Amino acid sequence: MDPHIRHWKGAIARFCAAPDPDYSEMARMIAEIATTDIDETLRHAAAQVLPILRQAALKSADRCTRSMALRRLGIVSDALHMLSAPQFGRRGLTPKALTQEERYRQLLGLPFGRRLAATEVHQAFKRAAKTVHPDGGGNGPAFLELAAARDALIKHH
Repeated sequence: MDPHIRHWKGAIARFCAAPDPDYSEMARMIAEIATTDIDETLRHAAAQVLPILRQAALKSADRCTRSMALRRLGIVSDALHMLSAPQFGRRGLTPKALTQEERYRQLLGLPFGRRLAATEVHQAFKRAAKTVHPDGGGNGPAFLELAAARDALIKHH
């Protein structure tokens, strides 16, 4: 985790827990967050919160404005939490490469993982050929690839 994120999370937690928080200090920190290049979502959240924090830092700010500033600070806190929370699962991995048959099915717009009838493959070919055929405004190599996909799927099933 970035040390800046850890520092900002701690500062926001201390600010929210303080009985008489310093809104001008928090406005300076949020302005610093708004100018960083760590994450676009974090910068956007800080830019949204900054005006109300600046209003709450004024001596003439009422209790309602300060309460609203504390609630809006939660937007930045949530963005910081999303950046520092561990990412479980397979989010960062690239998708697996498609097999030749899966590419053919994708090309014809057919579903994966089930047996296909020859008529179903032929109907999908006719539907796709309307846009890819050279007479219909498509190009020759794409049509030949589509025909090869149809032939391979019909032969396979």
